[in-house]
Amino acid sequence: MQTRAPCWNQQIGAHLTREMDVPMANQSYRSCQPWQHPQGYSARPPPIHLNNSPIVVHSAAVAPTYCPIRGVPTVPAPLSLDPSQHLSAPPPPSSGSGFEWQQHWGAPPLAPPPPCPSLSTLPPIANGVVEPWESSPDQSGHNDTRLPLGGGSTKQDCSVQSPGSRYGLDPQLIPSAVTVIEEDRAQWEGRVFVSDSSGQLPPLSSTECTVEDVGSASPRFIRCTSYSFPSEGGAAQRCHLPLGAIITPLAQPGAGERPLVQVSRSEEGACVLCCGGCAAQMCPSFTWQDCGQRFHCPFCGHVTEVPWQCYQPTARGRTRRVDAEQRAELSHGSYEILETQGQQRECPALLLAVDVSSQAVRGGQLTHICQQLRSFLDSLQRDSGSDQSQLRVGVVTYHSSLHLYNLNPALSRPHMLVITQTEELELPVWEGLLVPLRDCRTAIDKVLQQIPSLFSEAEDSPASQELPVHYGLHILKVAGCPGKVLFFHTAPPSDGSLNCSSGSSGFFSSSKEKSLFQPPEHCVALAQECVAQGCSFHLFLFSQQAVGGAWPGHTPYLTGGGVYSYGCLQGQVDSEQFHSDLRRCVDTETGYRVEMQVSVSKGLRVSGCFGAFTPGPDPAHIRLATIDWHTALAVQFTHHSPLDEERGVVIQVALSYTSSLGERRTRVHSLSLRCSRHLVDTFRNCQAETLLTFYCKRVYCAVLTRPLQDLRDELLTELTAMLTCYRQHCSTTALTHGQLVLPQGLKSLPVMLNSLRRSEVLLPGLRGSVPLRLQLRSQLVTMDTASTAAHFYPQLLPLHQCEEAVCAVRCSRLSLEEEGVYLAHDALGLVLWVGHHAPPSFLSCLFNTPSFPVLPSGECCLPVLDNAVSQRVRGLIDTLRRRSAHSLRLQVVKQGQGSEEALQRLLVEDKSPNGGASYPDFLYHVHVSSLKLLP
Repeated sequence: MQTRAPCWNQQIGAHLTREMDVPMANQSYRSCQPWQHPQGYSARPPPIHLNNSPIVVHSAAVAPTYCPIRGVPTVPAPLSLDPSQHLSAPPPPSSGSGFEWQQHWGAPPLAPPPPCPSLSTLPPIANGVVEPWESSPDQSGHNDTRLPLGGGSTKQDCSVQSPGSRYGLDPQLIPSAVTVIEEDRAQWEGRVFVSDSSGQLPPLSSTECTVEDVGSASPRFIRCTSYSFPSEGGAAQRCHLPLGAIITPLAQPGAGERPLVQVSRSEEGACVLCCGGCAAQMCPSFTWQDCGQRFHCPFCGHVTEVPWQCYQPTARGRTRRVDAEQRAELSHGSYEILETQGQQRECPALLLAVDVSSQAVRGGQLTHICQQLRSFLDSLQRDSGSDQSQLRVGVVTYHSSLHLYNLNPALSRPHMLVITQTEELELPVWEGLLVPLRDCRTAIDKVLQQIPSLFSEAEDSPASQELPVHYGLHILKVAGCPGKVLFFHTAPPSDGSLNCSSGSSGFFSSSKEKSLFQPPEHCVALAQECVAQGCSFHLFLFSQQAVGGAWPGHTPYLTGGGVYSYGCLQGQVDSEQFHSDLRRCVDTETGYRVEMQVSVSKGLRVSGCFGAFTPGPDPAHIRLATIDWHTALAVQFTHHSPLDEERGVVIQVALSYTSSLGERRTRVHSLSLRCSRHLVDTFRNCQAETLLTFYCKRVYCAVLTRPLQDLRDELLTELTAMLTCYRQHCSTTALTHGQLVLPQGLKSLPVMLNSLRRSEVLLPGLRGSVPLRLQLRSQLVTMDTASTAAHFYPQLLPLHQCEEAVCAVRCSRLSLEEEGVYLAHDALGLVLWVGHHAPPSFLSCLFNTPSFPVLPSGECCLPVLDNAVSQRVRGLIDTLRRRSAHSLRLQVVKQGQGSEEALQRLLVEDKSPNGGASYPDFLYHVHVSSLKLLP
């Protein structure tokens, strides 16, 4: 950098340039490229001198929280705590919402800071994480966190500088996501959260509590980025806080919660009515007029006449009907409508397509797959109480030709039909291809038993994975039913032009980076056909070679399916993983032929929807092939006129789908929120994990059309502008330039967004591959809030502690001890880290060997031992797997081995292996940038 702001000290500028502007391999920025900001200025402000001043975190009660962030004239020295220093309680906040310079309580007067120069070029830095606060009640009774200001020398002292920050910031003194989670659990765990029209901020998704629906949808179905929307569009733009919702329409109720109430339109006197203007479904937010003869719609303002068959009077002096408590649609935020009661059902089908090429025969995968399918179908048939009793099943085998099997129970034995001309989709016969499982169990068992011997001498002919895809969809079309197609592919996929086996680092900062994530046109066209039919594809890939062609996961993920990869099926780990994935795939509650309509109060409109689907012209109307209980979508709202503070905001999601029993249903979720003219209310009623999920879906959908560097810069820009707005318009405490202000609900947002910015999708590493990035993006874009938060801030559990309830620690190498054993888990995997000096007695109880060198490493299964340690650890792992939406593999990592990088990726507070910076450095950068935005 050749230019310097006039106020820069040349020595400081040179030091920070050396520290922050040296691009590493696959660095996420280019030093010669300015950071594009919406307001037109570049993004590299000169470093400023931070004094010994704290971070301020404002809670809902609004007592501020203090934590030091400071700089020094030369190289920043590490912060230390001086017990002799003390801060008395701050003054109570004033009623104004502007930024005011006041006198610190018990401190000399503070003069307003001089105006900052315009934002110039501050080098973007990589990523990190957060740490805990110490809370103590202040004199006013509010929760107030204060840390005394540190002393410290201004000289550089590399021997004591914190390994988590190159600017001397103590990671122990910055906000901790672990503390945020623990505080929320202490407040809500084991209690009942009442979801009503008041728009109360719900517990975090990681907290186990019971939700009672008394007029507003449970947070399991809808979570909002803020539970108090700005009433004016200008205020919404100033706060830079996206107004959106994370919708998981088929989420499962928690333990002890009642299932959704089902109502029917065909019942006599039913009150299931729709708005005559916008067709929104009935909900408690509808108001009744003229003694119940009309009702007012909060979404479009239309007044609809009530048919005499559905009329009921309203209570005296109230706008609710007298039968409101007896009607789910009038008293519950969520309910389900049976649309086809008494009509013919469309029971879904399950089509099994098995690769019988020479690679599958010689490698032994064909025999193992058939054995697993026989065992699985047998267990499915024995489960008489399962919804799968009506399931229709079919079998198809393929290599260069296609083999269909007639499973009609009227036949003495199954018949096989071979189709060699596969260019045209023609079925000579379709009856018997899909038969109810209860009628064809014996026939399917015979077919699966004989398939390995029938193709034992298969020729070396290529097997295309597109063949069963097209024919599977065609079979479902001819049968006139929705369903799932599971194809078990062994031959390496080879069609396409993109060499996915090559490293991905060369595509970063190039014109090809957007093309990596864009699905081919034929995949998009096929996915659109699947949407109309209600068909999803699930690919079980057993190839032991590197994928040499296009990634085969575009169509599965666009249809609500997935890709499952395995190595050697003869191993215990892959065999158990395959059985678990197969069971989850079939047993998961699924909706077919899905249409989702999103409605919002008058004054707002749906401006965007993000998820794994092919977008249409109207973002408020989404069509999907299938959806399951853990699939979530993000919806963004924009003002087009002012909101009424008395009426608030109502969001409604109406999901029409075909159930696994073949019934057509409509699931309705309605959520009531507040709106306010004060921005401080918007900030106080937001949660970091919901914002993270929203940003993740929006950014991961934008990678199809925008450069990765622009998206990473946009995340940094929005976070900086958001905190600047809060500091300027919502903070009423006197602040110095060294104080970073954070709303209480956003204490963990910097670390989470930092983890998102340094993710493998946005910042590829040297060892990362294109298929890995594509699959990771496809998985994360469908995750709900709990899984997304767990992925970007994993849980690190010390197992060597003797306590029954293991408390998580920070995701940093500073939390690891050589004498310990730790279990790290995110939404997609488990990592068991063993230190060099772990107690031999503990290792013996867990691994059945006391010696560290002979411990197993890599993916493995823990031995089943009859002792308390083994039972406790295996019980914990089983619990984590049961709660997860994905099958979690366990990987054992020993300290000092090369495989330790698997754990380093989960330590999101430290510098990442792919070049991302630590959380303290990222927080320092955000703070300096936010100061430059102040007037």
